[in-house]
Amino acid sequence: MSHKIALITGANRGLGKNAALKLAAKGVDILFTWRSHEEEAQAVVKEIEALGRRAVALRLDVGDTRQFDGFVSDVKKALSSTWQRDRFDYLVNNAGHGHYKPFSETTEEEFDALVNVHFKGPYFLTQKLLPLINDGGRILNLSSGLTRITYPGSGTYAAMKGAMEVLTRYQARELGERRIRVNILAPGAIETDFGGGRVRDNKEINDAIAAFTALGRVGQPDDIGDAISAILSDETGWITAQRIEASGGQAL
Repeated sequence: MSHKIALITGANRGLGKNAALKLAAKGVDILFTWRSHEEEAQAVVKEIEALGRRAVALRLDVGDTRQFDGFVSDVKKALSSTWQRDRFDYLVNNAGHGHYKPFSETTEEEFDALVNVHFKGPYFLTQKLLPLINDGGRILNLSSGLTRITYPGSGTYAAMKGAMEVLTRYQARELGERRIRVNILAPGAIETDFGGGRVRDNKEINDAIAAFTALGRVGQPDDIGDAISAILSDETGWITAQRIEASGGQAL
């Protein structure tokens, strides 16, 4: 029986990297993208290989749809040369960047960048990759606890994630005939370098979030990597079209 293959966008660092390593530890091979910091991507490849799994890192800017045809071609080549296969099993739309400005101060350029990376990019990248996803596979989109909780300055970013949450339900409905499960995971505040490491490095922010979280602390990358691994597993095969929040009970 061939191993499952996951394609994860933005897995050279942060939550994407953690998810890649968690999946690899469970026997899943990894194809992942990086936009910058190639040295980080190659280090992740080595970590995955050390776990006994195969990995390929491909460069992609998810915010630039002009790259998608070439990227799909690269994915096909990687599948053929590394796995002697023409399809993969799991797609995780993880790549993204933060934005912390009030609605009244956000520029059109910043808005467009958020649309391109967080909505237009995943929308059309998933569309282009559909022929390469196995029937019975999984698509997992990434949202944010900020679609449920309002935090001043995060409205534009959260609006893009809200759009992905609606899209997820439609994808699940339309791809159901292929038995492809589509869900969206909404992490709460996590200690990573996302947004310049605000949650991780600013003790005041960290303590404030922990104070209104049911489990009494800020999330760790392992919390989300484990959640992603669980959602993609065979044991969750009857779950589709769902927004699943992993926040430790933040702002209940």
